[in-house]
Amino acid sequence: MTINDVAQLAGVSVGTVSKALNGRGSLRAETRHRVLSAAEQLGFQPNRAAVALNSGRTYTVGMITTDTIGRFSIPLMMGAEDALGAGEMSVFLCDARDDPIREQYYLRTLLSRRVDGIIVTGRRTQARPPIGTGLPIPVVYAFISSTDPRDCSVVPDEAGGAHKAVDHLLAVGRRRIAHITGPEHHHSATVRATAATDRLAEAGLRLAGAPLFGEWSEAWGRQAAQLLLGANAEVDAVFCGSDQIARGVADALRAAGRRVPDDVALVGFDNWDVMALGCQPPLTSVDMELEKLGRTAADLLLAAINGEASPGRHTHPCRLVIRDSTAASSTPAPALDSAPGGS
Repeated sequence: MTINDVAQLAGVSVGTVSKALNGRGSLRAETRHRVLSAAEQLGFQPNRAAVALNSGRTYTVGMITTDTIGRFSIPLMMGAEDALGAGEMSVFLCDARDDPIREQYYLRTLLSRRVDGIIVTGRRTQARPPIGTGLPIPVVYAFISSTDPRDCSVVPDEAGGAHKAVDHLLAVGRRRIAHITGPEHHHSATVRATAATDRLAEAGLRLAGAPLFGEWSEAWGRQAAQLLLGANAEVDAVFCGSDQIARGVADALRAAGRRVPDDVALVGFDNWDVMALGCQPPLTSVDMELEKLGRTAADLLLAAINGEASPGRHTHPCRLVIRDSTAASSTPAPALDSAPGGS
């Protein structure tokens, strides 16, 4: 089947068929519809290489990541591929491994392959310097952000996610809420801790002790829980900065004879199924919805490729997934103006 057959069936010229199939030119909607219907009826598939030559596009997108283990980049890429697949675009994944030289090598490689755009991602949410300046194609930063406000970045609303976690703990009657999280120099750790503190302040409460900063690990969760129980036996909930930490906290609480959620409700962050579902009991957690974030980044990149750039930092909402670790308390909750935990 050839383009001539489509033109003959649609009653138009070969040039009109080309414009309709490539989405170019000022054609009437009725003419474009007639051409597309004829192509579908005949089962005609345009040659992708020819389309690329005519449009100046290769229908490929690069994704450069520093997330070596793929914890964040793989769901992001899955979401991006879902969005890009509708436009029959392919994604080249490049692992820069936190190596600036390797990253620039991949950038040059992708540019030499004439990709239509690039998505840059990593394993941390803090801003990073632009991958390049004056690039001939659009770039969108996903999960991480660019320090240049002229760049387009899509990031999870971590503060909003922390607010949802605290709101939920308050809703199930918890008032002496502690916070255990990762390294203080990590952007995510400080954002989540600050947001939790601020949300409690809005309710007239304080954290049960200062935030405990440490590592993103189960071992730190166990250690921090022991410190917490030694200093503040009255704590009735713990909001953790990650699911790994929360799982360690759950282990330590169980070893100390504290029941989850009866004595202490527990919330994590990331909704990493390996951790959240493996926790005993299954863990309530904040989900950054990375696949949806990836789709949003891809949609913004496609718009930029088509000349409709959206510079600036775009936040993507998080979702709270409620499981057994925060089952509602059977005892009445004290009033919001009751004595807060120690600061």
